[in-house]
Amino acid sequence: MSRRIVSLLPSATEVLFALGLGDQVVGVTYECNVPAEAADRPHVTDTIIPIGATPAEIDQIIKSAVAEGKQLYQLHDDLLRSLEPDLIVTQDLCRVCALPAGQVDQAMQQIGCDAEVFSYDPMTLDQVIDQISQLAQVAGADPALATDLKQRLESQRAWQPDQRPSVLLLEWVDPPFTPGHWIPDQIEAAGGRPLLGHPGARSEGRLWGDIAACGADVLLVAPCGFDGAAAQEQLQLVIARPELANLPAVRDGRVYALDGDSYVVRPGPRLLDGIDVMKELIHR
Repeated sequence: MSRRIVSLLPSATEVLFALGLGDQVVGVTYECNVPAEAADRPHVTDTIIPIGATPAEIDQIIKSAVAEGKQLYQLHDDLLRSLEPDLIVTQDLCRVCALPAGQVDQAMQQIGCDAEVFSYDPMTLDQVIDQISQLAQVAGADPALATDLKQRLESQRAWQPDQRPSVLLLEWVDPPFTPGHWIPDQIEAAGGRPLLGHPGARSEGRLWGDIAACGADVLLVAPCGFDGAAAQEQLQLVIARPELANLPAVRDGRVYALDGDSYVVRPGPRLLDGIDVMKELIHR
C-alpha cells in the first residue's frame, strides 16, 4: 500500500529515497538535500539557527535557547495538516539535530493528525542498518537495502591492517566535541583506533588540553552540518591552535577534513562510504 510520508530529519529522507520510496515522500525539512530532488518537496520545518553562522555562534545560540526553554526548530502545523501524511519519520536522538518526537506528538494532537510515527534513533553502526530494515518494514519497502549494507559492513570489518593508528575525530570545533554514536564504529572499521570517543553514546565537549594530550596519530575534522569546504576551513583553524603544536598528527601533517554531512553525522547508507574515505586517509 502506498503511503504519504513526511520525513523530519535528513538521514531518514536519504534512507526513504534509497528504499525506493521517494515518490511517497510528500514533506521534508529545510536540511533535506540528498538526493537533490528531495529539496524540492515542501519544507515542514524551520530553525532559529541562521544560515552562515560560525560554530561558535551556533553553539551560543543553542546554549541560549536551551537556557531560555526555546525550541530550536519550528514545525509548520498548517502545512503538515495539508499534506495529510499517514507516516511521519522523526527522532529522539539529538534535539540539536532535528525536531524531537515529543514536539511532533504535541503538534499532531493540536492539528488532529493521526499518522503513524516512526522514531529513527540508531546509536551504533549496526543499529543504523537495523533501523533501516525496520523503516523499510513500516513503510512497506523491499528490505534488500539493509541486507546489502550489512554484507558490505561485514566485508569492511573483515579487513585487518598491519597497524592501527590512533585517530581523533572532531565533530565540532568551537568548542571541540569528540565523537559518539556510530562514529567510533566507523573508525574501527576503517582500521583505526578511536581516541576520546563514546561508542553508542552521545558526543562530548572537551577542553583543548584534552585534545592536545591524547597523542593522536591522525586528526580528522568532520563538523556536523558543514560540507567539505567548510570542514577544510575549520581544520586550518584547529591545527593553528598553539596547544596542538606537539600533537603527533599535527606535527606529522596527518590532519584531514571530512564532509561531515556526507560521511559521518547522518546515519544512513553513506556512513559506509565514510568508512572507505576514512580508511584511505588513516592509512596514507
